[in-house]
Amino acid sequence: MSNNRGRGLQANVLGTFDTVVMAVAGSAPAYSLAATTAVLVGAVGLASPAALLYCAIPMLGIALAFSYLSRIDVNAGASYSWVGRTLHPFLGFISGWALVISATIFMVAGSLPAGSMTLALFDEKLADNTALSTVVGALWFLVMLGVVLGGARLTVRAQLVMSGVELGILALFAVLAVFHTHNARAFDWSWLGFSHFDGMGGFASGALLAAFYYWGWDVTSNLSEETRNSRRTTGLAGLIGVGIVFLLFEVFTIAVNVILSSKQIQENDANVLAVLGEEIWPGWGGKLLIVSVMLSTIATLETTLIQVTRSLFAMGRDRTMPSALGRVHRTWNTPWVAIVVVGGVALAMFIASNALGSVGEILSDAISAIGLQIAVYYGLAGLAVVVAYRKMLLKSPANFLLGGLWPLFGAVFMFWIFVESLGELSGAAIAIGIGGLAVGLVPMLWYWRQGSDYYRPAKLDATRTVETEYVPDGAGVPSRLHEGLPTDF
Repeated sequence: MSNNRGRGLQANVLGTFDTVVMAVAGSAPAYSLAATTAVLVGAVGLASPAALLYCAIPMLGIALAFSYLSRIDVNAGASYSWVGRTLHPFLGFISGWALVISATIFMVAGSLPAGSMTLALFDEKLADNTALSTVVGALWFLVMLGVVLGGARLTVRAQLVMSGVELGILALFAVLAVFHTHNARAFDWSWLGFSHFDGMGGFASGALLAAFYYWGWDVTSNLSEETRNSRRTTGLAGLIGVGIVFLLFEVFTIAVNVILSSKQIQENDANVLAVLGEEIWPGWGGKLLIVSVMLSTIATLETTLIQVTRSLFAMGRDRTMPSALGRVHRTWNTPWVAIVVVGGVALAMFIASNALGSVGEILSDAISAIGLQIAVYYGLAGLAVVVAYRKMLLKSPANFLLGGLWPLFGAVFMFWIFVESLGELSGAAIAIGIGGLAVGLVPMLWYWRQGSDYYRPAKLDATRTVETEYVPDGAGVPSRLHEGLPTDF
């Protein structure tokens, strides 16, 4: 789906380094560790590092799928466009809707910790006040809303500062954790095996949570229309991002197993990383990691806003959602209507979240629900690449492995953990996860009956689009691919 209706997004704003930073920020290493570690430990105990390890392998397959698909279709909707043009438009819409719903839910799941971590810098007791945390989190959300509205250039500058400080602090504590010996239990290789999982159901629930840890690197694909040499850059940045956050996740979950007791984890379910920091570096450690988590949370609010607003922009442009969502601001070249709508919906959810319970309770159900939705759109993308490249997979061993077998394994894994984890999750998590997807049937059927061109797609076939060189056209949407990609010419 080319950007041919009205004014488009600003092309060639982001370079390779910028895009890698966005991929890492999208996965939000410090936030993911702080918000999800207690939930993951509650689900799989000492097997937390194993859950992250075994989810990383199929996740790399999905990252490869995004990389290969972005080479043949540059679209801000990413999997929404790819799945729609390979499998079926209905599945494509559900794929895009899954991202929109999961990202919108995250506005609450992310903003609450942003508020509580900010308050924790001043007074630990204030951090447990859900109402106050919601207000402060909403203020941070509004700031990020303004940054995203201001354009991709402003967005990446803010991201470089926030993620730079976050990663610097995490790197420091990763080194300190290695040398920490006080009250530490011995490292056990079984933490990376299957022995600590409670059957396949327990493994599936752990893997579903692990998928949430990694989620967000694919923001690079939603930024493809604003990235230089995007057919090469967006996929490469996603792969690098997954690799970086995997290393950080493994180091810190192993550190939690070594340094913290089960009681410490349970009593600090929304603030595990700060407790870990205090153990490693009494006095300053907790505060520094709170700063890291706060910056990580705010940074990932920004990348999530980009994902949901670019997806809605693509849907509005294709008239599978109200066409106003496809409007771009004349000065900032951003989808301002989509940004305003998402902001309004998220703020309403902030208010409603106060009635749902504590920060920890809200996070637990929201993270599990988001995990279900992530599994859907990642899994569909894994299938889409196999279909798009089906005529080229036997051209070389690399094509077969990287463009076919590995992404297909990733897709099967995502669908398996979706089904298997349903028996392990709470009713609230399933209702939010499945119910959120079901709501998407209403706009899908409505705009299908309205005759949107999206539902009569030009099929995406790699053999018709792979070229031998990359030449950007005047609209900023590359017309050819980077030299060195597989061809059948």
